[in-house]
Amino acid sequence: MIAELHRRAAVLSGAVVIGVLGSRPERSHEVAERWGVEHAFGDLVEVIAARPDVVHICTPNSFHFAYALELLDAGIHVVCEKPLGLTAAESMEMDAKAAACGLVATVPFVYRFHPMVREIRERRLAGELGEIALIHGSYLQDWMLAPNVGSWRVDPIAGGASRAFADIGSHWCDLVEWVSGERFSAVSSAVSILYPERPSESATAFTGGGSGELGVVTTEDIALAQFRTESGVLASVTVSQVSAGRKNRLWFELDGTRQSAVFDQENPESAWMGAQIQSSTIVRDPSVNRPEARRLSSLPAGHPQGYAHCFEAFVDDTYAAVRGDVRDGLPTFADGARAARIVEAVLGSARDAAWKVIA
Repeated sequence: MIAELHRRAAVLSGAVVIGVLGSRPERSHEVAERWGVEHAFGDLVEVIAARPDVVHICTPNSFHFAYALELLDAGIHVVCEKPLGLTAAESMEMDAKAAACGLVATVPFVYRFHPMVREIRERRLAGELGEIALIHGSYLQDWMLAPNVGSWRVDPIAGGASRAFADIGSHWCDLVEWVSGERFSAVSSAVSILYPERPSESATAFTGGGSGELGVVTTEDIALAQFRTESGVLASVTVSQVSAGRKNRLWFELDGTRQSAVFDQENPESAWMGAQIQSSTIVRDPSVNRPEARRLSSLPAGHPQGYAHCFEAFVDDTYAAVRGDVRDGLPTFADGARAARIVEAVLGSARDAAWKVIA
């Protein structure tokens, strides 16, 4: 699913996709034929030998670290899915390597690219919210609700020690820190696992199902986290992959001393602005929105935009950076490493039942 989004966004941004490397040779040939691309690569050595400008890494998490370092060493710009590495240490090494090589290295925190997210951020920067007093929200899904669902994401060897928080909680934290301007400094958290065992073999992501023998589950289905920011603001988030009926509900509220602002990713064409006297709903309309919201509005008002448009804007801004035009809000490996440190602090707090400092 995610590789197809990357491919489509690359093509729409004017790139020529020269080839694909799958999990095995027959998979490479299958996808290359379906996409109509020239090369079905056998390994990363062949990818590097083809001298692409940019490589998109859309593999299970355990491959990110080695692939990214080899590509950066070869002088190739990288787009890598999150989490960057299996650990914060790996993620920080990936960021350091990108910086040392002077290459563009980005991570798809694509919810930053919703026009109404940009609208809220620009209003916050203009002082319309006042001082931030409270941050709260959730990121809820239900694709892991059934006990027979299996996925490589459940396996800590393939996906890392955290599942729900690393996969979707990281999106919420990145988005809220970027929009609010507040930086989390400490966390107190708890996690839970709904089913102690799940099938060991994966189904296609987000489709349900699984097969094989049951394996012990060690990665969380649910996480609750409360944060304190560097300026002393309190924040909280509920993260779940087992909330029936919630497909991809990333929701946040910023409560300021003048106004509040609410964004719901499943209803991305509007945002709610709260005030003591009169609250209002603002809509995506490039004729009246703030400059960054207008820039990311690829369709006229009333023609809904969504997640795929965000992905396309992210890739387009990445390619612009490769050409030397760095645009506002482009998430880089530094942001991916930041997210990894937050995830490790969340897991550490849940393990020790204590507040943890976020480095």
